Amino acid sequence: MARREETVDAELLAQLESGGERIRVPLPNRKVNEMFAIADQILGGRRVRAICEDGETRLSRIPGKMRRRQWVREGDLIVLQPWEFQDDKANVKMRYTKTQSLYLSRKGVLPEIVDAFGMAQEREGSFEERAVEDSVEESPENKEIPDESEPEESSVEEDDIDSFFG
Repeated sequence: MARREETVDAELLAQLESGGERIRVPLPNRKVNEMFAIADQILGGRRVRAICEDGETRLSRIPGKMRRRQWVREGDLIVLQPWEFQDDKANVKMRYTKTQSLYLSRKGVLPEIVDAFGMAQEREGSFEERAVEDSVEESPENKEIPDESEPEESSVEEDDIDSFFG
């Protein structure tokens, strides 16, 4: 039986984003040393290798309460709490859905190392700045005219491939 791929609920995402500046998704509790992480590899036996926001790779344990209710897959955004006595191990506290992860990414809450969607880089430049940059790039003065004296590289590569296979 094939696994179902989790999809983004566009209606829920729009509803979350209409809330203004307030973040409407639970965030890690920094007072108890919780942090964002990406589930890198599912190891079996309730264990997950995760890349944390501080750059460390930790072996994480999924508690039984969470294991029965939520499935953690590779590439999921999760919240970890590192152990106090072994810093290379942690407990998984929460898993975000794809919709919640996309929302956090668009709001710019996620650190770059765990931002799987890459929306934080888009938000840095305002919409007006990007529109001006795009219009400058599209103007005919800035477009380069290819030199006709140079042969096209793609046709040369195609000839090489054809001669290689006979």
